[in-house]
Amino acid sequence: MHDVELFAGLRDAVEGAKSVQVEGTTIRELLQNIAREYPSLHKRIEQGIAVAIDGDIYRDNWDQQIPEGAEVVLVTRIAGG
Repeated sequence: MHDVELFAGLRDAVEGAKSVQVEGTTIRELLQNIAREYPSLHKRIEQGIAVAIDGDIYRDNWDQQIPEGAEVVLVTRIAGG
C-alpha cells in the first residue's frame, strides 16, 4: 500500500485530503485502483496526469514499477508549448 500525495489541484476530488492510501505495484495499477476508489479522479486521470516517484516524474510510462516505501505524488499536467 502506498501513501499517495495529491497536488493541490486534485485534492477536491478526494474531499480535500492531502494524501490517500492506494495499492499498486506499477503506475498503471495504482492509477486504476485510485480511479476505482475515487471515481471523481477518473476524469482527471484521463485528462492527463503525471506521477512522481521519489522525485522522478513519469508522464506516460505507466509500466514503471513503484518500490515499496517510495514517495508517490500525483500532479495534473500543465498544458503549454
